[in-house]
Amino acid sequence: MKRFWLVLLSLGLIMTFSASAFAVDVKFSGEYDVAGVYLNKTTVDNGFEYWVGSTGRHQPSTAFYAQRLRIGTDFIVAPCLKLVTKFDAMDRIWGGARSNADDSVFYNNFAYNQAPSTNTGGTAGTRAESENIVMDNIYVEYTSPIGLFKVGYMPDFTFGTVFGDRSNGTPSGQIQYIVPVGPVVLLAGLAKEVDNSWSAVSTGTKAKRTDRDFDSYRLAAVYNFSTSQAKGEAGALLLYDRDAEYRGMASGSFLMNAYNLVPYFKATIGPVALQGELNWGFGDAMKFEGYTGKTNVGISTLSVFLDATANLGMVYVGGSFAYVSGQDINSDKVEQGVGNTGGLDWNPCLILFNTDLNYWAGDIYGHSGTIINQEMQNAWFFQGRVGAKPTPKMDAMLSISYATADKKTVPYFDIGMGYDTTGNGGYGLEVDVTGTYKITNNLSYMLGAGYLFTGDYFKGINNFPMGGAKVNDEFIVINKLTLSF
Repeated sequence: MKRFWLVLLSLGLIMTFSASAFAVDVKFSGEYDVAGVYLNKTTVDNGFEYWVGSTGRHQPSTAFYAQRLRIGTDFIVAPCLKLVTKFDAMDRIWGGARSNADDSVFYNNFAYNQAPSTNTGGTAGTRAESENIVMDNIYVEYTSPIGLFKVGYMPDFTFGTVFGDRSNGTPSGQIQYIVPVGPVVLLAGLAKEVDNSWSAVSTGTKAKRTDRDFDSYRLAAVYNFSTSQAKGEAGALLLYDRDAEYRGMASGSFLMNAYNLVPYFKATIGPVALQGELNWGFGDAMKFEGYTGKTNVGISTLSVFLDATANLGMVYVGGSFAYVSGQDINSDKVEQGVGNTGGLDWNPCLILFNTDLNYWAGDIYGHSGTIINQEMQNAWFFQGRVGAKPTPKMDAMLSISYATADKKTVPYFDIGMGYDTTGNGGYGLEVDVTGTYKITNNLSYMLGAGYLFTGDYFKGINNFPMGGAKVNDEFIVINKLTLSF
């Protein structure tokens, strides 16, 4: 009996001290994907025409099953206050090798110790952590009388259209303030991209100097409109990145001051949905401090995205256009990258510029370090598509896409040694067919196939000593089961 009262008293104390927690409302959401992938080749490099015995490099096909679990949990403490969290668990290939901490890349008999890819699959951790469990987002969201505040780790860049967005990239610690003013919503934000301050885990050379951080500042305005003819939104973002990581270097101390102006629109006019976005980058990629004889390196990047879809009953038709500037090897400015790409969230094809395929299957190399499946850069892209929804549960679509390079250049062997000239600018023509069936409201199955008529861009640089570079076409078959809740 004494033990009974002791247990009862303990339970009472637990309930007393936990009473405040019972006021918390918890909401769950998430997605579980299982995909089977067959990729015809792991490279489009098919050797050299004039090199006897050449059959290309590491060209096996690959087939595997991969899965991802992503859970979002909102802890609603009060109607105006909540804690938003998200985690990934068991992101892995069934029965496949587990990853390690070595970020080196082995290609063409060279080991390149590259920085970890920015394509983390949308998690805040490493690939190895995502194979177990990793927290992605955790931030406080407070709706105050003067506006909405968000503080914590959240997706680093999501604005406007899906083009250029990076919710599937590494999240960052941020402070955001959002306030509506009539039909206009204003946003101000700060993101801490890299912190090199001295701490218990950062005691290196950079930590011994002050002001060596990488900070990002954002200002935006969004206008929502609705008339009898059209409804939608339009807005603009001004992004300022201040990267001081290379200040104090003996070889040339410099600061990066990069700006991006990003206007966009989304509109629905009758059965037609339209959207578009522009990203203009300017500023200084390298602004030298205290050095004579060194010339500052400017930034001049541009991307444009336009998309239209017309819903005509059971049938829909649409098209997309995208342009992302490439690097002119004769230019004294940085014209490629620096926050101006197609992003990690926009995957217009099953093979070309598909960062999901890149995450699971790895980079698909051509000659001279040319790569398929990285974020879209240095490209003109055109796509037409037609689809049908014969029943509310069925959606089938055919798309034809063509892409060519803006500049016939490629990073020299992809190891940061400048740019070289390719022989041709064509990435290729891709035909994709996909079908999605909704088994239930929360469970769907997708089957797709894509064929890439590989372009001569992947034959690589003009001055490659072997000559006669050959490429092979590529195709993929994928089926995916998705549970959403």
